[in-house]
Amino acid sequence: MIGIEDRDGVLVLTLRRPEKANSLTRAMLEDLDSAVAATRAAAVILTGEGKVFSAGADLDEARAGLATDPVWDRLSNRIAGLPCLTIAALNGTLAGGAMGMVLACDLRLAVPSAKFFYPVMKLGYLPQPADPARLVALVGPSRAKMILMAGAKVEADEALAWGLVDRMVAPEALLEAARGLAADAMAAKAGHAGAIKRMIAG
Repeated sequence: MIGIEDRDGVLVLTLRRPEKANSLTRAMLEDLDSAVAATRAAAVILTGEGKVFSAGADLDEARAGLATDPVWDRLSNRIAGLPCLTIAALNGTLAGGAMGMVLACDLRLAVPSAKFFYPVMKLGYLPQPADPARLVALVGPSRAKMILMAGAKVEADEALAWGLVDRMVAPEALLEAARGLAADAMAAKAGHAGAIKRMIAG
């Protein structure tokens, strides 16, 4: 249920469970983690099939413990630690624990119909450990509280204004736009993207 395309220095990972709003099972998360761990690509693009990027955890598996499993944080930290450019190409709504892997990316593109919410307060869960700080870094503490504590459902235009996403793109141009942003990283010498990322991180 994870599409893996490694071509021309770009690894594209696609969530392929559109009939279930790309809700994530443990097997899908483990497949993503393995693909990220093994990559030597110049850029990684995360995207989804259908009209939703991901609704978060599969409901049945969430009730069985997946919602609070360390695999979410392991995956997002793995993405954050990659020495290459990482881009989330959000083909639709992003919800719940799936937000962690997106917050860990360097750049976020979204289609105009996308919505963003992370209803941990309502569901009685804590967010994954690394997610709040990454969210605060993008949108600030008050807006992070709106999302995590007040259950705000953020529309794409508001997400763009807040800095939660970096650019809005028409659905038919989403992957092309992501690949375009990756072009310089693809052409650079090995290690150059990682060096710039370390400088930005301080």
